[in-house]
Amino acid sequence: MNDQELKNAVKESYSRVAKNAGSCCSSGCCTSAKPQSISKKIGYTEEQMGDVPEGANLGLGCGNPIAFASLKEGETILDLGSGAGFDCFLASKIVGPQGKVIGVDMTAEMVARAKANSDHGAYNNVEFRQGEIEALPVEDNTVDVIISNCVINLVPDKTKAFQEAFRVLRPGGRLMVSDIVLLKGLPEFVKQSIKAYVGCIAGALPKDKYLDAIRSAGFNDVRVMQESIFPLDCMTNDPTGQAILKSLDGSTEEIKKVEGCISSVKVSGVKPK
Repeated sequence: MNDQELKNAVKESYSRVAKNAGSCCSSGCCTSAKPQSISKKIGYTEEQMGDVPEGANLGLGCGNPIAFASLKEGETILDLGSGAGFDCFLASKIVGPQGKVIGVDMTAEMVARAKANSDHGAYNNVEFRQGEIEALPVEDNTVDVIISNCVINLVPDKTKAFQEAFRVLRPGGRLMVSDIVLLKGLPEFVKQSIKAYVGCIAGALPKDKYLDAIRSAGFNDVRVMQESIFPLDCMTNDPTGQAILKSLDGSTEEIKKVEGCISSVKVSGVKPK
């Protein structure tokens, strides 16, 4: 499967999430996991979850990049893979009316949902654009901080993604991403599964290669701010999290094997001045 086919598969699955408000996975199996319970497990507070429009939090992601980004009033923030706008709306409150938040997502249905959420909440400093992370619809040197939550692992060309992030940041600008990386090799059946790729697992890089991709794009002071083993039960609202769990036949031993391969990391970097 080539890069474009992978992108189309990702786009199709996440368009279903947008239409179904995250209630069912792409295989059609519904899950009882509530977005709030998943978001709490990965680092969001009750206050944050209650401070966004209903439907903005779809229970996706693998961490809370806002918690580590040290956003400041008046800054311009770019969210890569903004989904229904959850992190954008949280950033909006911090940067205030003098700041600006731009969300970019390649799925038209997600962008439409985010715009509707923005209109409902009257977020005048938030804008959503449809586009790909490898070719951001953003001008050079115009962004203070880039955030992203469990999305770059879905991009086939991660080196290009970080090069684009570097391009749009102002000198001295900051990168703060929460993402999935690998600590060891995945079982072969997972690596070969397009469902696992869309579910953020099989497209993930080993941690050292992920960090190298950030450094090679030009970023300095690349650091892992926090790291933890990522539990598969936090993927139950993901398009294929349930499908992956089902493919493991409920085997506790097999689930632990896969979980032991996957880490959630919060990584920061700085564009040199």
